[in-house]
Amino acid sequence: MKKLILICLLFFFKFSFAQEIIPTFLEKWKNSKEYLIEVAKAMPEDKYSFKPTEREMSFGKQLLHIKANMDWLSSTYFTETPKKEKELDEKLSKAEIIAELEKSFNVVYEIISKTNPESLKEKVEFFAGPKTKFQILNLLQDHVTHHRGQILVYLNLNEVKPPKYSGW
Repeated sequence: MKKLILICLLFFFKFSFAQEIIPTFLEKWKNSKEYLIEVAKAMPEDKYSFKPTEREMSFGKQLLHIKANMDWLSSTYFTETPKKEKELDEKLSKAEIIAELEKSFNVVYEIISKTNPESLKEKVEFFAGPKTKFQILNLLQDHVTHHRGQILVYLNLNEVKPPKYSGW
C-alpha cells in the first residue's frame, strides 16, 4: 500500500510540475519584456548606433537581434509554419525598434500560451544538435538575458543609469 501511495504521489507531482512550466515561463517572459523595454527606452535615440568596439553590434542592432531570435525560435519550434521575415534595418527609429520588440514579445507569449506542456518533451533538430522543446523554451529566455546583459554595459558606457532590475 505504501508503494502505491508513493507512486501516486510521484505521478501527481510530476504531472503538476509539468502543468506549471508554461505559466511559469509566461510570467517570467512578461517580466523580461517589461524590463527589456525599460532598458531600450533608457538609451537616448542618438546612442542607438553606439557600439563599444568594431566587432560588437550597436545598441539598436542588439535589440533587433533579440527580436529576430525570438521570432525564429518561437515560430520554428512552436508553430506549424516558421516565420520567414527579412532582417529589419537598424536605421529604424528608437520608437519603431521598441514597437517591434513589444510585438515580438507579445507574439511569443501567444504562441507559448497555446503550447501543450506535454509537447515540451519532444526532440527537435537544432543547429547545436537535437534538443527538447523545453530546452528551446529555456533558450528563448536565455538569449534575451544574454544580449540584455550586453546592452546594460552599453548604457553604463554612455553614463546612462540602467533601470532597476525587475526579475521574477
